[in-house]
Amino acid sequence: MDKTNQLTLEQEFKLAIYRQKVYKLNNKLLKKHVIATLKQMIIKDNMIKFFIKNSMS
Repeated sequence: MDKTNQLTLEQEFKLAIYRQKVYKLNNKLLKKHVIATLKQMIIKDNMIKFFIKNSMS
């Protein structure tokens, strides 16, 4: 089994905490939170691509 994408124990714990918090949100708050999280993930991906592109030159 490939373990390169496995979560650490600390990451699993953080995920469990976030899961508990998300279950307490109502649908409107949940949708806003998901959209904000997706935006942050896209920004992170753009930053990674930028750094990879600029590190090769």
